[in-house]
Amino acid sequence: MSRKGAAVLEDAMHPPERSRAEAGPLLGTAALRRRLTASAAGDAIGSVLDLRTTGDHVVHALTPGFCRAASVYVLERWLVGESAGMPVDPPRIEARRLALRMGPGAREEYSDVLPIGEVLVFPRDTPYARALATGQPQILAAVDAHTADRLASSGPGDARIDALLRSTSFLVAPLRLRGSAVGFIACTRGEGEPAFSVADVAALESLATRAVVALDNARLYERERRTALAIRASLLPTGAASGVEGCRVAHAYRPAGDGDLVGGDWFDVLRRSNDRVGLIVGDAMGHGPEAAVAMIQLRTAARTLAGLDVDPQGLMRGLDALAADTPGASFATCVYAEWDLRRGVCTLISAGHPPPLIRVNGGPAQTVALSAGLPLGLGDWTGEPVDIPVRESTLLLLYSDGLVESRDADIDVGIARLARALDEVKDIDEAEDADDGLSGVCGRIMDSPLTAGTADDLTLLLARLTPPTS
Repeated sequence: MSRKGAAVLEDAMHPPERSRAEAGPLLGTAALRRRLTASAAGDAIGSVLDLRTTGDHVVHALTPGFCRAASVYVLERWLVGESAGMPVDPPRIEARRLALRMGPGAREEYSDVLPIGEVLVFPRDTPYARALATGQPQILAAVDAHTADRLASSGPGDARIDALLRSTSFLVAPLRLRGSAVGFIACTRGEGEPAFSVADVAALESLATRAVVALDNARLYERERRTALAIRASLLPTGAASGVEGCRVAHAYRPAGDGDLVGGDWFDVLRRSNDRVGLIVGDAMGHGPEAAVAMIQLRTAARTLAGLDVDPQGLMRGLDALAADTPGASFATCVYAEWDLRRGVCTLISAGHPPPLIRVNGGPAQTVALSAGLPLGLGDWTGEPVDIPVRESTLLLLYSDGLVESRDADIDVGIARLARALDEVKDIDEAEDADDGLSGVCGRIMDSPLTAGTADDLTLLLARLTPPTS
């Protein structure tokens, strides 16, 4: 958006404060239609996939030109995604106040008495319930008795509430989507202003038709976002390593693309028996829902196999067999590290994954030469584990290929860059809190030029291994 366009939108959304007398005459029907089709306020509707913001755009398009107060409500059952349709004549409806605007005032001025997000119950005989049940707009000479009682109890003696109670014309238009009512818009006009006309009803219905599509798009987007966030939250290690002496872990994850919240990368920290802990990073090929599903199945399988206490080779073979039978999981890669405190040994094994990096006691970071083997899912995985004795404090870095692969350089160059980024961290051993120090390293690597311009998921799993005391 240009600076000029942004300024026009800001003026439309937040006009200067004016008294009711200064607010000017109400717009006629033709002017309102022009406002909706050719103004910043009308153009904003549907421009953002956010329910509350969309509701705000609607009430800003209506006030103060069309009415003195406007509100948007949506059914609670619609918000939570219940599939059952609206009953023909429900005894009551539950609706959430999504947006509210009184003249040119800011939302904060009345959120104390009429809070956004409040869920209200409207009985059958209210104009709101009738509008939803019949699908027809409702026009009244004043607010109904139920609303009047509710408003009076919300802010007794409040001038803002008193102004609403003195409304001389009240209009409710249902929000209908694919034949079902999902909410409504309510508008009021005050003393000295003309009552809502048939033409006004037609204009508001036109706006409602456009608004409900925008609200539904925002609702579906938010549902998908909640699903992705739930999946992403489930990826976080559950503190399995916190009770293991000699092992501290930090991690960082960034999905590919601005709009994605979860991709094909996965990682976990697995508590094992006898003071052991497993660290795993994997990458299901591709992006989007298919890669996410494959990632979830592989991660779940790794947890299950770890619970059965199989050895590293057995874990990889199990994942290979699962990936071979899982659509979208073929050619997934994986690297697994198992820290054994009692033995002071870290065992590493890979399935087509970039090699881990280790940094011993502040020295230079080095790659661990592993038999990379075939990726998972080919049904013929073979690989040999490598045991690394840990005699001094050691950093172990597992990562996904998004951090080291690029179009302009070989993967070996990318690995060398990542090693240098780990070398540049000089203060980790002096950090007062070991966990904060590790998290800081992950953050610095994620924010470094190393990750600029990548089109792949980025995952880091960093562990500090401390050898057993004699």
